Amino acid sequence: MLPLSWILGRAWRISSLSCLPGRASRSFPAAGHRRVRAAAALAAAGALAGLLAACSGAPAPAPGGAAAGNGAATGPSGGAGSPASAPSASATAPRRPLAGKVIVVDPGHNGDNWAHPATINRLVNVITESKPCDTTGTETDAGYTEPAFTFNVAIRLARLLRAEGATVILTRTSNHGVGPCITQRAAIGNRAHADAAISIHADGGPPGGSGFDVIEPGLVPGHTDGIVAPSHRLALDIRGAYHRITREPYANYVGHNALDVRTDLGGLNLSTVPKVFIECGNMRNSTDALLLTDPTWRDTAAVAIETAIEQFLETA
Repeated sequence: MLPLSWILGRAWRISSLSCLPGRASRSFPAAGHRRVRAAAALAAAGALAGLLAACSGAPAPAPGGAAAGNGAATGPSGGAGSPASAPSASATAPRRPLAGKVIVVDPGHNGDNWAHPATINRLVNVITESKPCDTTGTETDAGYTEPAFTFNVAIRLARLLRAEGATVILTRTSNHGVGPCITQRAAIGNRAHADAAISIHADGGPPGGSGFDVIEPGLVPGHTDGIVAPSHRLALDIRGAYHRITREPYANYVGHNALDVRTDLGGLNLSTVPKVFIECGNMRNSTDALLLTDPTWRDTAAVAIETAIEQFLETA
């Protein structure tokens, strides 16, 4: 028999997903979202509890909290609705497994980088070499840009993580700006003492190549020693959940089994917290491009990444 906290946690996730962009619930007024989500959570919890009760042979709970066939609940004096019959707050509160956790979400590049070449081409020290402050990113053949994709997925992911109780920090809060530099992106996670950080990207690989790839930090002595092992665990969790939930295959043109160890990326070399990059797909591949430009699929990608981060932090 599964614990009630697990049932309610799943119900809360179901209700939170119903409020994501592209879902049917987006027609509800903003002021009613909390009521919609609460009602959805309770309904889903009731349905799950009923199914579990049926499997165990126990009577399913009747509407209003009374056991089926037993009538209304009564208190010590026989009065219906007495405090003794009311459910406890801990029994009805949704499970928030990421409460107290800090997560940094880094949407790669920025929408106006192309208009500021002097800024983004300035060289910065990433320990193993000097690299440009940032780049413009890539785009699909139809012109859908990587910065637009990464920011859209980041917003969806942040909403999911916050629904699970996490404090989420975005390295940029719009797609109408320049930077920040790769050194600053790492510093944001370090200053926050993040429990985990992820940088979201989409690749500009060869048109014949497809699939996703997770990039993890390699050993740079004196710099990444403390994050290599936890970042590897995070990479494995991201790879597993992303492949399972999105059905996107492992990249067939880069890395090895969707894992790629790098020591030339400032966002990883300069990080003091567990961190990985994910190349969510190849924007130059026609099949991947159809997925990356689909809002519903971007919902799925965000769910996959959130699931992986939650798994990583619950087992850390």
